Amino acid sequence: MIFKAREHTRLNCSLCETRKEKRFCPALHGRICAACCGTHRELILDCPSDCSYLKQARGYDRFRPELFEDERWFAHVQVEEDLLDAHPVLLQDLVESITQSALANSSLRDRDVIDALTALVRSFETRAHSGLHYEPPRPSLAQQAVIEELREVIADYDEEGREMGDPHLRDRDALKALVFVLRLALDRSSGRPLSRGFLDFLRTEFKKDDSNTQTRIVLP
Repeated sequence: MIFKAREHTRLNCSLCETRKEKRFCPALHGRICAACCGTHRELILDCPSDCSYLKQARGYDRFRPELFEDERWFAHVQVEEDLLDAHPVLLQDLVESITQSALANSSLRDRDVIDALTALVRSFETRAHSGLHYEPPRPSLAQQAVIEELREVIADYDEEGREMGDPHLRDRDALKALVFVLRLALDRSSGRPLSRGFLDFLRTEFKKDDSNTQTRIVLP
């Protein structure tokens, strides 16, 4: 009887304790069922980026049509195909800054970056239309750090361009660049609270060829 009880416990999922375990969960360091893996992934399970089941799920979750109805998509902002040709260095600097932030802060999640980008887009949209400055209401410390770093990237890009004789970077062009990166973040993230899909995507892209200065990002 004791042997049977131990065998039953061993076969049960560590989360629901009812279904049979099917796979090892590196987030729990235990075995769970497929249903709990899919239901709780990146919700209560802080899945490591190298989890094979997480990688497989990201392949299935790539297309999310509800994003087009999400106000953070800023569908009214037209991002033209020639943005990559007009400001490739700015786009590259923005995504590289986010990548470096993620490398420096392991607790950073897609949600932090998306919220920071959303606040910046609203700020530049207000400036482009009215000339007024908009500050986001009480961002978290992680979000504020990302906001400040991205503001600095845009300011440095504008200053370097003017030193080389280029015209002043217009607020509406900075707005489009930020919307571009925000849409990329929304597209690559699962949308779950603990998701790092976008940040993992950036890390993977920048590791492919550090000597390649051409931007590899594509219009979402």
